Amino acid sequence: MSEALRDLGEYVGLALAEALIDADTRYGELMLRVRRESIVKVLTYLRDDQNCQFKQLMDVTAVDYPEREERFDVVYNLLSLKQNQRIRVKVSTDEATPVASAASVFNSAIWFEREVWDMYGVLFTDHPDLRRILTDYGFDGHPLRKDFPLTGYVEVRYDEDQKRVVYEPVNLAQEFRQFDFVSPWEGMLHLPGDEKAEDAAADGEGEGAKS
Repeated sequence: MSEALRDLGEYVGLALAEALIDADTRYGELMLRVRRESIVKVLTYLRDDQNCQFKQLMDVTAVDYPEREERFDVVYNLLSLKQNQRIRVKVSTDEATPVASAASVFNSAIWFEREVWDMYGVLFTDHPDLRRILTDYGFDGHPLRKDFPLTGYVEVRYDEDQKRVVYEPVNLAQEFRQFDFVSPWEGMLHLPGDEKAEDAAADGEGEGAKS
């Protein structure tokens, strides 16, 4: 399989030389990093070429690298039943630069790209219906970004008086943001509840002394 993937990588590399940044084989899959402006061309070629026939878009997702100038990798996972092979295509972008929608090539990209927009805030041009899909329309931020707080920015509840769902700033009953990151089995001399065992042991010693 690895030899077949290498051959496929060389074949695609020759055909898409101007669009391709690099090709590599990892974890039993061929990975292509392509130029952002060429993503539709590359996906169309991989779908239609007789030696590729990657006719199924299994997923579109993203990865966030906040330290990079172009912090997002948009990842397309394709499957060829004819060739019994998978391929992964990546493009990079930032918070403001959109990526061309793959909806014109794969209908399934419509929902996948909505999820990437909702979770990461990556924009897609020419998308027929780019709106949130997992969070509410009034949600603040994109929850899978690395800089998004674990508690979020707002919380929702149903207000009986107003008879509707209301948004309110997050109000923590405890300060959950302070962690010492120390295992209780290593960093604490006493665990919650130990005092009961100590009291019981002290009572037992006292009774033994009396007898």
